[in-house]
Amino acid sequence: MLDTVVAIPVTPFAPDGGVDWDAHAALIGRLVAHGISTVTVNGNTGEFYALTPSEARRAVESAVAAVAAAGGGAEVVVGVGLDLPGATAAARHAAGAGAGALMIHQPVHPYRSAEGWIDYHRAIADAAPGLGVVLYVRDERIGGAEIRALADRCPNLIGVKYAVPDPVRFASVARDTRSDRLGWVAGLAELSAPGYWAAGATGFTSGLVNVVPELSLALLFALRDGDYPEAMRIWESARGFEELRAADAAADNVSVVKEALAQLGLCDRAVRPPSRLLPGPVRARIAESLADWQKEGWL
Repeated sequence: MLDTVVAIPVTPFAPDGGVDWDAHAALIGRLVAHGISTVTVNGNTGEFYALTPSEARRAVESAVAAVAAAGGGAEVVVGVGLDLPGATAAARHAAGAGAGALMIHQPVHPYRSAEGWIDYHRAIADAAPGLGVVLYVRDERIGGAEIRALADRCPNLIGVKYAVPDPVRFASVARDTRSDRLGWVAGLAELSAPGYWAAGATGFTSGLVNVVPELSLALLFALRDGDYPEAMRIWESARGFEELRAADAAADNVSVVKEALAQLGLCDRAVRPPSRLLPGPVRARIAESLADWQKEGWL
């Protein structure tokens, strides 16, 4: 489930401000049709923090139905988080809706102890014992000892999406965890994938995959083959677009993806605050990326 491109689909919005559920299903169906085997709904690229609880639940149901309509063959991972009662309720809903796993978002509480971090994740994992659980680690204070302690208490813990921008730290944490049962996912998308792969990751997350699934899959296959020159050639093709997403502390992370999808006619470019619609010069740079990908055969 994790040794692959872990797609994080967008949540498209309609002109009235609600979710465009037809577009949501179509975008997920497009991912599956292109060979994506793991879809994480309610992730950060899906604007999890801007969705209402009812929208997040419907997104799960929409994703499960879209995968089934596309012929199956893909696992649905569900992002849960925020307050503990809400997260455990979302976990139980995901299990009932037919999801395959949970991804627990990084806790946003300003005061986090190591013991509290373990208790938070354990309570959510225990709420859905039949689902695999993936940690989303963005806090460099969380090390191998904490992950190992959680793994000892949670038999359904299956992996870690590691998103601390430090490949040396990642290598140390993965080894200090000392667990053969956990999968490690490079959680900072295509640009982090080669470096984290060399240190033990066997999958990577992607928002870019919403736009050009062939490119993301080609990077995966090159890394699996150990063909780093080819991987870096593909990496360079993704670089400009991904750097737009990462600029200004990733302020436009989702907006860039949605703008590209809008230019392709796949969904509206609308985002919810605190994200923004992009200014003209950034839109023009996205158009250039799309044109380059068309020339290269990715689109």
